[in-house]
Amino acid sequence: MNLGLKGKVAIVTGGSRGIGRAIAQAFAAEGCNVAICARGEEKLRATEAELKTVGVEVFAGVVDVSQAGEVEAFVDNVAKALGRVDALVNNAGGGQPGDDDQAWQGMINLNLMAAVRASRAAVAHMRSHGGGAIVNITSIWGREAGGPATYNAVKAAMMSHAKQLALQLAPEGIRVNSVAPGSIRFPGGSWDRRVEQDPDGMAQFIKQNIPSGRFGTAEEVANAVVFLCSPAASWVTGVSLNVDGGQSRSNI
Repeated sequence: MNLGLKGKVAIVTGGSRGIGRAIAQAFAAEGCNVAICARGEEKLRATEAELKTVGVEVFAGVVDVSQAGEVEAFVDNVAKALGRVDALVNNAGGGQPGDDDQAWQGMINLNLMAAVRASRAAVAHMRSHGGGAIVNITSIWGREAGGPATYNAVKAAMMSHAKQLALQLAPEGIRVNSVAPGSIRFPGGSWDRRVEQDPDGMAQFIKQNIPSGRFGTAEEVANAVVFLCSPAASWVTGVSLNVDGGQSRSNI
């Protein structure tokens, strides 16, 4: 499907594996040049090589998005290397155990502040080209109870961040949305490990929690993200889109 992204430039943080990798691949399939970053160099370089086989320009960098200054420098380097920034997907993040101050601050830096800093840097470049699109990857647990308190709180904050940015930047032609995945299974991911360890328990989990009867795939999340970043979604901003097979229970 031609979504009008050929020749554009998209940045995907945490783009070396799982959902981030699928998003980068979906952009590349549309002819969009792609920049990815991650902390682990081995998987980053493997994904970089995969993307280059599609025939698009690729820029990859080892970045710890939880550290102030790193993701901002990466965004600026992407603009220099690829000439522009049209889309940013704040996908890097995750959960970690604990309820002490250190655990909370770590989650805030890894998820919320990474999105805040990357968006701030990307907006400066988007303005120079008359617009762009930002998507925060959140979670259905940012919309309703479930999961650790730290994870819920930062994902809810990322949704709020996206909504406020959408209102602020709409007059400048920059759209901002969030995508809230449900339980997504991909090789090496947490749900994949749980299925391997307890297939019967996970089958029961699906029966009780996911009306569509299976885990989602990273590619299904990627399809929604790339659409939201494309001209096909030109009148969509400030939205939080569930991609969950009916798993969430919230009415709003």
